[in-house]
Amino acid sequence: MEAFLVSAGLVAIAEIGDKTQLLAMLLATRYRKPVPIILGILVATLANHAIAASVGAAVAAWLGPGAMRWIVGVMFIAMAGWALIPDKEDEGPKAVSHVGAFLATTIAFFLVEIGDKTQIATVALAARFHNIALVTAGTTLGMMLANVPAVLFGDLLARKVPLRLVRLCAAASFVLLGAAVLVWG
Repeated sequence: MEAFLVSAGLVAIAEIGDKTQLLAMLLATRYRKPVPIILGILVATLANHAIAASVGAAVAAWLGPGAMRWIVGVMFIAMAGWALIPDKEDEGPKAVSHVGAFLATTIAFFLVEIGDKTQIATVALAARFHNIALVTAGTTLGMMLANVPAVLFGDLLARKVPLRLVRLCAAASFVLLGAAVLVWG
């Protein structure tokens, strides 16, 4: 259960202000169809994070626990620095207007999430917890917790939530998790 809860919480915080959240707001504004957009986010995230968690678990098994402890700990601390860098709305692919909201969202989210901090965090979390299913479920829940409100209330959230504070909280969470991995394994 720890793998699920830590994964969900960490990704939910890290996702706030991320380019995929900005993409969710953009798609919601463009299509004005929240249900297909939310379902597209869910499908893309499940696929992307299942692959990422599988890679993390495989690398952890191959390298062994000693090496992975240091790699994962340093990765989480590096993620803290990355979390402090604001994302820009124009980094993601543009949704094609003749494609439905669901398909456009699924493709765009899957592609934008490749190499994103939440995908890298998923790799590290799976390497840390050795549980692909719980990490994938947790990181997907974290993505949904951050992105569903962005789809439903994007304009209001962008005006009310200070993204600098959110980035600082995400960075602090990554540092604490990285330190915990390094100290306690």
